[in-house]
Amino acid sequence: MTNNKSQAPRHPLGRLLKYGNKYQRPIWLASTYSVLNKIFDLAPPALIGGAVDVVVKQKDSLIAQQLGITDIFGQLLFLTFLSFIIWGLESLFEYTYAKAWRNLAQKIQHDLRLDAYGHLQNLELAYFEERSTGNLMAILNDDINQLERFLDIGANEILQVSTTVVVIGGAFFLLAPTVAWMTMAPIPFIIWGAIWFQGLLMPRYAAVRDQASLLNAQLANNITGIVTIKSFTAEDYELRRMANQSEAYQQSNRYAIALSAAFIPLIRILILLGFTGILLYGGMEAVNGNLAVGTYSVLVFLTQRLLWPLTRLGQTLNEYQRAMASTNRVMNLLDTPITIHPGDQHLPVATVRGEVEFVDVTFAYNGRAPVVEGLCLHIPAGKTIGVVGATGSGKSTLVKLLLRLYEVQSGKITLDGIPLQEIQLQDLRRAIGLVSQDVFLFHGTVADNIAYGTFDVTMESVVEAAKIAEAHDFIVELPQGYDTIVGERGQKLSGGQRQRVAIARAVLKNPPILVLDEATSAVDNETEAAISRSLERITQHRTTIAIAHRLSTIRHADSIYVMDRGKLVEFGTHEQLIAKSGIYAQLWNLQTGIKGASV
Repeated sequence: MTNNKSQAPRHPLGRLLKYGNKYQRPIWLASTYSVLNKIFDLAPPALIGGAVDVVVKQKDSLIAQQLGITDIFGQLLFLTFLSFIIWGLESLFEYTYAKAWRNLAQKIQHDLRLDAYGHLQNLELAYFEERSTGNLMAILNDDINQLERFLDIGANEILQVSTTVVVIGGAFFLLAPTVAWMTMAPIPFIIWGAIWFQGLLMPRYAAVRDQASLLNAQLANNITGIVTIKSFTAEDYELRRMANQSEAYQQSNRYAIALSAAFIPLIRILILLGFTGILLYGGMEAVNGNLAVGTYSVLVFLTQRLLWPLTRLGQTLNEYQRAMASTNRVMNLLDTPITIHPGDQHLPVATVRGEVEFVDVTFAYNGRAPVVEGLCLHIPAGKTIGVVGATGSGKSTLVKLLLRLYEVQSGKITLDGIPLQEIQLQDLRRAIGLVSQDVFLFHGTVADNIAYGTFDVTMESVVEAAKIAEAHDFIVELPQGYDTIVGERGQKLSGGQRQRVAIARAVLKNPPILVLDEATSAVDNETEAAISRSLERITQHRTTIAIAHRLSTIRHADSIYVMDRGKLVEFGTHEQLIAKSGIYAQLWNLQTGIKGASV
């Protein structure tokens, strides 16, 4: 599954409109309400002109001639009644357009955020490793919120200004074609100026969004690493780094503000030319009898109503450029191709035997030397194997390849004889339970974290899984037991407690394949003993791959594989490897403190 970036419109507005095709009906409704509101909003100057016409011409007014109402009070009463209708309709459509645009903005914001997050979840792990969490957070939150703010207000502003130009321009040429050009003349220059400003502002607001991402990334990084900052008394250093990032963001905004702030003053000059032209020339035409006084009044009011709203183009343009910069970033995320094929073959978990085979597998991280090279490894169904080796030998990479977090570059991996690429991705990952050294717990209760991924289980099943993982005793001693909130990343629990919760989670999942990635390397001896006892129970009758730093945890494995620089260099049982006096024996001697050991 991939997205064809070449077919997507390159301009951010085109990309947004393409995405918004499914919202055509609410967009048309909201636009109609905006146009009708502006039409009724522009009617009062005509009422004022009618009232002036009644006062000046009295029984010879336009109302008397067209409607036959000769009584002056009756004419004014008719205008009063008409005012109530027009003001009422203007208020009605102001309510409907405000409600329609805001609901539409919220709907698009909601859908776009879910689409972007859903797409993000399907990207390969390399995408996340090459980008900061803060940058991705800025796209999913700040950028989408910026777009929502523009849809909430800016779209309506553009429509209403356009309606103003069309309606008033038409009225001018209908009422006084000889003087209409004076008011309309500045408009092409204003529009040209707006387009010119757009071109200048676009790169400046793109720079603002980039700086905002860097600032978010720094904040997210520092909050996550607050313990390290405190332990190294680096608060002042980090405050200076944050000040530098914030200053860069502020400076990028200054460049954009310096340009956008100049828009309205320049527009005012053009408005002044149009207004004074109709004031002077139109006034003389009225004095000379070439233009009715009521018509002149309407023209003066309409000139102000036509040209003055154009000053709001500055603010609207400002919001538009911010929204387009944000749109580009969101659409770039949505256009990122998904390189991992989801697989076509359904493989129910209940049918998985758990035989895994790596056949001549080679893999390298982007721009680096191969981490795994020409690896062949057969793991029989229902057996427990251990994988050991020095740091960087490629042990954990095997787990990532097995879960298809990365794709092999050559060779293949099979499950029960089926290549992993052919198995539906969700089926593959449902068949594998992972307990890693770096346990991630979500902010929520202990019970929620044990049941994570197996969401429809009973509380009795959660408790039973905790007992098997030897986690039940410490859980019931927590302030609220299984309902205790563990905090972000499980920070309210110790490392050993988090590890046992992760094992309980794997027990509840009950996968045919269990992967233990350094599951006991960061805990004390007592906790290791408890974890080892629970692992002895849960590894029975299932395929188990135990990647270990502490060799004592895998000495009873059916077979142990030793990796060095991405290749298998030794394999056998614990006793066989000790007898070979190779790398494994050296590591064993080093860890058990046997004299004369060397590495």
